Amino acid sequence: MASPQVNAIYCGDCKEVLHQYIPDNSIDLIYADPPFFSNRHYEVLWGDGYELRAFADRWKGGIENYISWMEDKLRECERVLKKDASIYLHCDWHASHYLKVQMDKIFGANNFKSEIVWRRQTAHSDTKQGVKNYGHIHDTVLFYARGNYTWVSQFLPYDQDYVETFYKHKDPDGRRFTTSDLTGSKPGGDVLYSWHGKKPYKGRFWAYSKENMEKFEKEGKLWYSKTGMARLKHYLDDMSGVSLQDVWTDIKPAGIGKERLGYPTQKPEALLERIIKVSSNPTDIVLDPFCGCGTAVAIAHRLGRRWIGVDVSPTACKLMASRLRKLGFSIQEKNIIGLPRTIEQIQAMQPFEFQNWVVQKLMARVSKTLVGDMGIDGWTLDNRPIQVKQSEAVGRNVIDNFETALTRADKKSGIIVAISFGKGAYEEVARAKLEQGLEIELRTVQQILDQT
Repeated sequence: MASPQVNAIYCGDCKEVLHQYIPDNSIDLIYADPPFFSNRHYEVLWGDGYELRAFADRWKGGIENYISWMEDKLRECERVLKKDASIYLHCDWHASHYLKVQMDKIFGANNFKSEIVWRRQTAHSDTKQGVKNYGHIHDTVLFYARGNYTWVSQFLPYDQDYVETFYKHKDPDGRRFTTSDLTGSKPGGDVLYSWHGKKPYKGRFWAYSKENMEKFEKEGKLWYSKTGMARLKHYLDDMSGVSLQDVWTDIKPAGIGKERLGYPTQKPEALLERIIKVSSNPTDIVLDPFCGCGTAVAIAHRLGRRWIGVDVSPTACKLMASRLRKLGFSIQEKNIIGLPRTIEQIQAMQPFEFQNWVVQKLMARVSKTLVGDMGIDGWTLDNRPIQVKQSEAVGRNVIDNFETALTRADKKSGIIVAISFGKGAYEEVARAKLEQGLEIELRTVQQILDQT
């Protein structure tokens, strides 16, 4: 069986990336967090303002088109997944039931293991005026596995109420414990002795030999009731805890601290850490086909797993690389497989991706207002305005509008970047310099490519 290139970031649609680069039966664990069918549009600034991220969880044609879009990608996931492996599909209430049917069809209903409910917040106001509904506070994670799949048991601490009720006894040093009966219903071995003047109640027998009882006594593991009957201590700090259930209420969403990268649907590191620890071993290969800001690959790397990250967004792939560099993994932009590099590929980018590409190449930052600041899309390090046009033969009218933006911003110079400019644009730049003293620099994408 061929092995895929691991510890690699791929830029492209995951269906095509998996088909082209990932061999059959080569992945140990897949965590898939696709865009939800939420009918929402997101547009946010990432990090320190050097990137704009925009995407829409909208599908023309409704849920049928969304499920069709997902089916092709899930079939590729099924192809690359090993015969002894697991996949987790993260979704929400909009489409989880449709996706469950699709997953049953592709991965096999008999391989469905759990529907995990993750409570991502404690309260949410989904009820607009005049609309009667409950607050939606959970996501669903569909867990499928096949063959002799990896399962590493994880445990959670006991609830405090449980501790107070069942571990109410304490040793002088503060160690909490509960107790259990030292007798059994059937005789076996040395059961006729008296311990501290007590014998088992009628119909009961000592469950341990006198030698073991003496050992327990020496180790301080015996507790005596008010009647003087011995019971065996079980210390709280010796217990593993509660095995994982299918409702997770202990993991909070990615907060506003250093973990938060500005991605509106970013998942918390603790969630991915749990999934990866339970369903993979060190050196296993973890695939995230919808990486976003790269939480899954970052946690997989931190836990010593091999990983593959895929995202259709060049901006997301670059952010992923930056996040991994902070973890000590050496990866540069040039090492991202499939990142647009030719003028044709750059011209085909989504508008916000094109804007990010220009701003990054100019070592600038995007405008603080997401819809443009008076016709200004970004600012250079020396505070000159930038306007970005993903168009060819940009003409005089664009220059006129930029002149107005410069005047409103009280600036005398700025940069316009486009695929190409028409003769009228250059004439208007010359006129603005002569009559208004404005220094407007026109740069083409090809010129930027030639300089980098």
